Amino acid sequence: MPSGADPIGASNPRIQRLRRLLGRRSARRDDGAYVIEGPTLVREALAAGVAVEAIFVDEDVDAAGLPSGLVTLVRAGVLAKVGSTESPRPVLAVAAMTPSSLAEVAGAPFVLVAAAVADPGNLGTMLRSAEAAGALALVTTTGSVDPWNPKCVRASAGALFHVRVVPDVAPAALRDLGVPLVGTAATGGRVYTEPGALAAPLALVLGSEAHGVPEDVPIDRVVSIPHAGRAESLNVAMAATVLAFEAARQRA
Repeated sequence: MPSGADPIGASNPRIQRLRRLLGRRSARRDDGAYVIEGPTLVREALAAGVAVEAIFVDEDVDAAGLPSGLVTLVRAGVLAKVGSTESPRPVLAVAAMTPSSLAEVAGAPFVLVAAAVADPGNLGTMLRSAEAAGALALVTTTGSVDPWNPKCVRASAGALFHVRVVPDVAPAALRDLGVPLVGTAATGGRVYTEPGALAAPLALVLGSEAHGVPEDVPIDRVVSIPHAGRAESLNVAMAATVLAFEAARQRA
């Protein structure tokens, strides 16, 4: 904890920067930085070796275990108003975004692709499933939500710190992954549990629930999850989880 340092207030330029990074994708892109919210995620980021540049802590909060050289005290109540959660946690960190390129993940046994997925909660859950199922990376196409959106960061439950992210890829460029592109559809595709349906190597491509995989995404084959009931399709994050673990099973 900084000794003798007065807590900073809401008008401090560093707090204003926090607001911009939380609220605007363009600010995150321009600064190459994003915000991690909550003591648990901040500590996990540090443990994972994430390049954390600053940690802001409410003056009334115990910051034990956080690196004192990175900590800045903030007046009580300020971070609660800055944070993006309904129940703000008064510990926020600024970290460097570390996007990967397609070349860095080309040829990987398993990559998950989010094609025009707009909901940050869904994308964060897809990141979480990608890590759990052993995917090397999550690729997002143009038109997808920012993977460093604060809601996505929270929904990833720390997976963002362990899975490579390749953002904003033009659909045609997915061919540069150098592996078969396996699309998903509610019906009409090969049953996902059939032997070889999700055989490695592959890039598993999921689109939004409303529109599916966009037509401009090149696809080599399609798989489907049979389901009963009235629902036309599963939630995209739920489908990603089911398919990612089946891909892991077939890979094993």
